[in-house]
Amino acid sequence: MTTATPESRSEFGSLESTRVSTADGVAFTVRFLPSERADAPVVLVLTAMGMKAKHYLHLARALHAQGLSVATVDLRAHGEAAPALGEHADFGYREMLEVDLPAIVTAVQARFPGAPLHLFGHSLGGQLALLFAAAEPSRVAGVTVIGTGTVFWWAFGPRRWFEALSQIQWIGLVSRFKGHWPGGVLIPAPMPGGVMIDWSVHSLTSYYRPRGTRRKYNTLLAEMTLPVLAVSLSEDVLGPKSNVDFLVSRMPAARVTQWHIDESSSIAHRDHFQWVKDAPAIATGVATWINSGSAPD
Repeated sequence: MTTATPESRSEFGSLESTRVSTADGVAFTVRFLPSERADAPVVLVLTAMGMKAKHYLHLARALHAQGLSVATVDLRAHGEAAPALGEHADFGYREMLEVDLPAIVTAVQARFPGAPLHLFGHSLGGQLALLFAAAEPSRVAGVTVIGTGTVFWWAFGPRRWFEALSQIQWIGLVSRFKGHWPGGVLIPAPMPGGVMIDWSVHSLTSYYRPRGTRRKYNTLLAEMTLPVLAVSLSEDVLGPKSNVDFLVSRMPAARVTQWHIDESSSIAHRDHFQWVKDAPAIATGVATWINSGSAPD
């Protein structure tokens, strides 16, 4: 996991921004790096579980250097979002997908009217990107995910079945009992209970069934026809290629390009978090795919 320096925090805080509020009283700061071209594709970066948007500044700068407009935002109860973790009502995937992202996407599209919107999601952010795009495909031109696989226990393979079942279901059990995840096994940072319960249900069943939703997300995902770039990393134990492959299999109608980064690549950092140190190379591949549809080298 990368740590933002004082200089990068200051640079991040100086980016153009707007404040977005939801009907249930949550406020988000969306930050922008606009391209010189008004019609350039815009990439909205969605963060991993427990991560803050400022940690993706290097990636945002690298995507911007490729001629793309970029927007960043923290997930609910993280970073610049208010209220902060521990001060909010509990929530899960439904609120992030059906309350937060519609408002955030509206703000991004208002800032870049007419520009095609691409979602870039890391880990949990990738799950949210895919599910939102599946539910509201007319608003999205394409989706890139990295370190994003299903957390369905079976997809981890026989050697990790017990580990996946026991650890993820323990997180779900503690979250139900305490009302939140205090941090520890697998997920060191505290997390909202509802998010971890939805996450653990998906891990057990392979179905996305957020509490309170009326949407059938697995059906929507299977019907989605949007282009998707699925990036897997050879040293990613949290989102290994087997899990990425399983998630891809749930999108049979989508135009999926898979980019597996292994030891033959010039990209040196290939684990779940450290890939951001090679952001320029990742951004080059993503921009190539967005602009041409071609698979990155």
